[in-house]
Formats: sequence, C-alpha cells, structure tokens
Amino acid sequence: MLYWVTETATSSARLYWESFGPGKRTPHKVSVPTGVAVFPKEIVTPVRKWMETSFTNIQHWSEMPKGGHFSAFEQPELFVGEVREFFGKLR
Repeated sequence: MLYWVTETATSSARLYWESFGPGKRTPHKVSVPTGVAVFPKEIVTPVRKWMETSFTNIQHWSEMPKGGHFSAFEQPELFVGEVREFFGKLR
C-alpha cells in the first residue's frame, strides 16, 4: 500500500527487474572502496569470490552472526557497527 499511495512501486521494483528480468546483462566494474556485511538470513547471500569480479576494491568484509534482508531494522546495533567500522577505515 505504501508503494501505491506514494507512487513509488515502479522505482522500487526496478532493482528486481534489473536483477532477475529477461535479457543478458554486462557486469559493470565498481572500483570505489566497498564494504560488505553478510547477514545469514539475507535472501541471496553474497559470495566474496563472485562479488570480486564486479567490485574490485572490497576493503571490508564481515559475516554477521544474525540478521537478514532488513538488517538495519532487525539488528540495528550490528548494522551501525559495521558502517562505522568500514567508514573508519576510509578516514
């Protein structure tokens, strides 16, 4: 309902269309410093070896003890700790 009332359903679905829709995709290289926190209950768990083909500058990688797709809401202390740790490395 929130998406329909705010007229944001299309933009919110775009990620899913681009990720799982038809058509061949050319992977893009991302060279900016990247941090990844892997939460065990995520819908699709990131695999570092696979991510490194597109994200060429992974500076922070950690596997969290709990949490899922909405980690910032489910485990806010863990999430904030990871954000602080990653950006602390960039100072």
